[in-house]
Amino acid sequence: MKIKLELFGASRDFSDNDHLEIEVQDKASIKDLKHELIKYIDENFSGNKNFIKVVKSSVFCSENNEIISENYKITKDQKIGIIPPIGGG
Repeated sequence: MKIKLELFGASRDFSDNDHLEIEVQDKASIKDLKHELIKYIDENFSGNKNFIKVVKSSVFCSENNEIISENYKITKDQKIGIIPPIGGG
């Protein structure tokens, strides 16, 4: 499945666009999406530790603008937002 990951805050540095397109397996979880995003950072930014920290400390939101847990199952192509902490918190 294809996820359009909308980038907010510090995660905007992950791309020249305002989003990334990431492939995930059927019924992948947000935890799986985080893993794929970290792989992307490893490949494109030489494992930038600050970017990885942003991914690990961020929350994710659904197309309905609701915060979703790491166990949330992705069952279709969709938009998901990554929302990093603001001001280091």
